[in-house]
Amino acid sequence: MKENAGKTQNTSTAAQVGRAAAASEGHLVVFDTTLRDGEQSPGISLDVAEKLEIAEQLARVGVDYIEAGFPVASQGDFEAVQAIARSVGAGSEAPAICGLSRTQLSDVDRCWEALRDANRARIHVFISTSPQHMEHMLKMTAAQVLAETRGGVARAREHTEDIEFSPQDATRTPLDFMLEVLAAAVEAGATTLNIPDTVGYGIPWDFGALIQHVRKEVPGDYILSTHCHNDLGLATANTLAGVQGGARQVEVCVNGLGERAGNAALEEVVMALRIRPDQFPGIATTVRTEELARVSRLVARLTGYPVQYNKAIVGRNAFAHESGIHQHGVLADRSTYEIIEAASVGQVGRQIVLGKHSGRHAFADTLEKMGIHVQGDGLNQAFTRFKEFADRKVEITEADLEAIVAEELGHDVLEGFQLESLEVSGGTVGMPRASVVVSRSGDKKEATAEGNGMIDAACRAIRTATGFESRLIGFNVSSVTGGIDALGDVVVQLEADGLKVSGRGVSTDVVEASSRAYLAAVNRLVRIRARNDERQVEIGP
Repeated sequence: MKENAGKTQNTSTAAQVGRAAAASEGHLVVFDTTLRDGEQSPGISLDVAEKLEIAEQLARVGVDYIEAGFPVASQGDFEAVQAIARSVGAGSEAPAICGLSRTQLSDVDRCWEALRDANRARIHVFISTSPQHMEHMLKMTAAQVLAETRGGVARAREHTEDIEFSPQDATRTPLDFMLEVLAAAVEAGATTLNIPDTVGYGIPWDFGALIQHVRKEVPGDYILSTHCHNDLGLATANTLAGVQGGARQVEVCVNGLGERAGNAALEEVVMALRIRPDQFPGIATTVRTEELARVSRLVARLTGYPVQYNKAIVGRNAFAHESGIHQHGVLADRSTYEIIEAASVGQVGRQIVLGKHSGRHAFADTLEKMGIHVQGDGLNQAFTRFKEFADRKVEITEADLEAIVAEELGHDVLEGFQLESLEVSGGTVGMPRASVVVSRSGDKKEATAEGNGMIDAACRAIRTATGFESRLIGFNVSSVTGGIDALGDVVVQLEADGLKVSGRGVSTDVVEASSRAYLAAVNRLVRIRARNDERQVEIGP
């Protein structure tokens, strides 16, 4: 253990020196927390395979850090962080992998156990510092919080020299106390100080001034970081104000996912810096912006959180113009009403097209060129689904392929229910009816039900066949591509015993897509219940 720990300390030390130098020269460290804070969005529960897929795409995007999870929160989180550390974080050019930890020594050790196989690893230690959190959550005094900070950071330092510290709810913490805690963290070995606007309380000019003040008042060699929530719709604005104030790391999530109203959006922060260098002279990231739309679509499909049409940068309407005046201007010169070239963020792609005559090799090769790495049973299942769709559609586009693979990654063949057959009837005369056959571990169950429509009937039949009671709390349907044979992409959210999960399904038949989505959500509930995967610890900043 000590030999391995020493090796990681050496590589982390070199990496930290390199990052500090890069930051001083204008490199902005992009710290993506989609897999940690983003997954804390209600209804999101990603499997290890899904987290790996997102992490691999984040590596292609070019982020500097991937916060892969909160290892002590559950066995599932531990396994996901460990898998990402061993796979995505293994190469010398790979992003550093980070895990979140409370200040408790056992938490820090558990976090390191999950991270230790990464080529570059960071432990992110946090503790609440606001009066509200200290009184109602921690039940600690200021002196106890200071002692916990020193102890937790020092313990992390025994494992790696790349340590981040966050005073949770910093923007509601008395300034003098926050500065005292930050100074204690630096003295104990923290190399990055993160200032979390945990409840979205900050206002841009005030938050920017806070960053400046911390930089001035807390001595030491560290990188200053932002972590802004969007409760007032100001997460991106606060983050940019923090960069102007001297922060050289930004914590962001793809599509702005995260607790409550979410976090600062990766794509918005990166493109604001790219488009307005006059406001951020000499500051740049290593993000490959042409990958932003792809990672946005992948995260939306795997989490079940669709991207709003008018979402900045990656929304469907981000480069659409309806006004006649705007259309005329764009046709004459795109710069009249567009400050970003669509292709620069991946909104205009090569649109790979496959058909029913395409074979397994072409299918796998196309996925590889798209940056999607699927092997073994996962590839076989995805190819089988592809052939099913190819018989129904004339052409399968890149967007279709992403949807097909994303759906297959969401299934657990060994544990979950499988949809064997579906038959529905409906119309203007008579009650809509559905018959389904589902299987699990070779055991088949058949059920028939009536409903307010064919989708309702199908979901009722699945509920009967699986014997799993739940409440439908969300339903969303959209098309993956255009055309009358477009794939329908359905996301449903279910609730059972206080757990909220989402499932997704794709098909050219919206009833089938809905049935698959419903069954996928049921499978999530089954797996979470079986593994007792509910989080029982305090969430992070």
